[in-house]
Amino acid sequence: MLIEIKNMSKNYSMDGVEVDALKNINLQIDRNEYVAIMGPSGSGKSTLMNIIGCLDTPTTGLYLFNDVDVNSLDDNSLSAMRNKEIGFVFQNFNLLPRMNSVHNVELPLIYAGIPKAERRERALNALEHVGLTERVNHKPGELSGGQRQRVAIARAMVSKPGILLADEPTGALDSKMGEEIMFLFNKLHYEVNTIILITHEQEIANHAHRIIFIKDGLIYSDRPNSLFDNQATEMTE
Repeated sequence: MLIEIKNMSKNYSMDGVEVDALKNINLQIDRNEYVAIMGPSGSGKSTLMNIIGCLDTPTTGLYLFNDVDVNSLDDNSLSAMRNKEIGFVFQNFNLLPRMNSVHNVELPLIYAGIPKAERRERALNALEHVGLTERVNHKPGELSGGQRQRVAIARAMVSKPGILLADEPTGALDSKMGEEIMFLFNKLHYEVNTIILITHEQEIANHAHRIIFIKDGLIYSDRPNSLFDNQATEMTE
């Protein structure tokens, strides 16, 4: 079991009013699963993503990541876990504009203390894996939206994390580029990577093998995606 959440709630105080963002959530995610978490704006899916990604901690309940109680970790330990175990892909790419592709991909390895020669080799390999061998020296402003997202995915995967956590990864792309990025996620999953996808779009969620729907801080449904067998066939044709 990679992720186990038991009776977890998250409360915020806004202008003196208590807001229940998550209400007694129970959830398990195994290694190598491909999961989509869906929900409308304000449903709690972003709060759940932040907790899964160790960017926030629950108010009550238990969150185990790789059998580690996340609530027991201090800030330095949480930061180390994020850098080592979780690769993040965001809607707006979050690339540094003055750095070229390979330098952007190297960043997590710099924070991890990886020697220069090794991190350069790993960054170049990651960019090759996402099909950007010809763009390693290009800065974000010189790349298309789809290429920038590929750089972001390479950066997320370069540390070989336990999970790839993608927050609306096609939200800033047109439909053609979005499909290309989702095909890349499919490829990464079939290479035995765990992917957790946050989205409000059914078409994007349909790429996952399991779909969780959250609304008003509650999990309303958690089901296998019957379409993934068709996707698996397409990947092998």
